[in-house]
Amino acid sequence: MDKHQRHRLIAHIVSSRPVKSQDALRAALEQQGVRATQGTLSRDLRELGVVKGAGGYALPEKINPARDGRELADALALLLRSASVAGSLVVVKTSTANANALAVHLDNHPPQGVVGCIAGDDTIFLATNSPREAQSVARALIKLAGGGE
Repeated sequence: MDKHQRHRLIAHIVSSRPVKSQDALRAALEQQGVRATQGTLSRDLRELGVVKGAGGYALPEKINPARDGRELADALALLLRSASVAGSLVVVKTSTANANALAVHLDNHPPQGVVGCIAGDDTIFLATNSPREAQSVARALIKLAGGGE
């Protein structure tokens, strides 16, 4: 099975039933005759933009099926730990292994003033043109996440 077929199968599994852990996902894949390492599953989940919330894993479109522009807000509410300013950068912190999932949403719905996005494991750097814009973006992210203001 190639990567694209595995991605389709993972998307089907995650969207059709609750999947609480990578071990549960690995077991569901094995029931379909697909073996995958933890590293491969982590990579696949990141590439698919899958996020993990209280109910388990969810595809980005499953966060808000209406797709009414609330996807970024929903992802921020689930994944954002903090947003702080460092010069003209906004440093966004998530829990371990969730920066790429949130970065997918930020790339698909970039806040006004963001000119670029780079994600690591638990940190995202959002580039803006000025420290003032960075402050505005950080405040907007916190507000979208339900953190006030």
